[in-house]
Amino acid sequence: MNVELLAPAGNFSKLKTALYFGADAAYAGGKNFSLRSFADNFSREEMTKAAEYAHSYDKKLYVTANIFARNYDFCELEDYFVFLEGIGVDGAIISDPGAVYIAAKAAPRLDIHISTQANITNKYSVKFWQEQGAKRCVLARELSLEEIAEIHSFVPDMQLEAFVHGAMCISYSGRCLLSDYLANRSSNRGACAQPCRWQYTIRKRDALSDSGELELCEDERGAYILNSKDLNMSAYLAEMQQAGVCSFKIEGRMKSEYYLATVINAYRRCMDFGYTDAVEKELGAAAHRDYTTAYALGKNSGTVNYSDSQAKGDCEYIGNVLGFKDGFAQVEMRGRFFAGDELEVLSPTQNFGKSFTVGRVFDSNGEAVSDCKRVQEKYLVECPYALSRGDILRRRRIS
Repeated sequence: MNVELLAPAGNFSKLKTALYFGADAAYAGGKNFSLRSFADNFSREEMTKAAEYAHSYDKKLYVTANIFARNYDFCELEDYFVFLEGIGVDGAIISDPGAVYIAAKAAPRLDIHISTQANITNKYSVKFWQEQGAKRCVLARELSLEEIAEIHSFVPDMQLEAFVHGAMCISYSGRCLLSDYLANRSSNRGACAQPCRWQYTIRKRDALSDSGELELCEDERGAYILNSKDLNMSAYLAEMQQAGVCSFKIEGRMKSEYYLATVINAYRRCMDFGYTDAVEKELGAAAHRDYTTAYALGKNSGTVNYSDSQAKGDCEYIGNVLGFKDGFAQVEMRGRFFAGDELEVLSPTQNFGKSFTVGRVFDSNGEAVSDCKRVQEKYLVECPYALSRGDILRRRRIS
């Protein structure tokens, strides 16, 4: 089968962005049972429309229901699986064995994908989930390509999905209790406060100290001691496919539309035309931490991002293109810009990467303006390229 590019969709607008920029499938969460409860997520009505929208473009929609369920969840959870089967989603992403059991009983036509939260790190786990009726396993990020290949050889008829890009968790496959302890918000129920991204001051108990604590000195790297680098496997997609991965997954249901457009567009071009330095440059255009290949190539002690929580990308998000007519693009503003600025086009079309100098600009009242500072104002921006709805304008940062 062809390898699938699978993208996150935190809301309907992000779903449209993901599919427009080249994703073959998207994964989304409902208002309950998802491990990204602070994303906008989808109501049942919105999920129905999302499935219809994806299928109208011959794309797929998978739905996350990957919390670690408690007894009180199951009445509603069973009904939810019946609902997902009824609207024709292409799979439910589940981590809890009890939820897998209920889904198989209540919605037998609903494909079951085992979430990365299930910690699938060996071939026997994959075989076990296959015997429970699962169609796909989302592998743990801790696996190497060699281990993935061994799993595929052992269970060749099981679909294997693996992350290729995005934020990494310091805990084993995301099964973390730190947020629960420090913020009373359970990461395993979708409410993670991301304490691994916090900056810490390290202290040591000392009975001889007057205060009872002895502050340790930090080195020049700071104290982001739990903050993982971001995953970037763009240079190794061919090796991942050869190892048996059939779905390349991008993390980021909490990320912006601009982030999704940038990353999905880069991976789409990488999959279609091969890896180049231009792909790596493009992946630097959105905000990210230092990149790592994690454990794909073997043991790796350099996965922690000590210096900061997140670096700025090389570009600023300026606006979404809503349409084009008579030499003017209608742009919904996301970042302040001025007449005379040089803007760049982010697009899945041949206009990708083209730049132009902003000339005439008119606001929604038809008045000429030079300072475009009203957020979400719909400006008419003179542009030499026939842009398409869904394209994005950005501005390169001055280094």
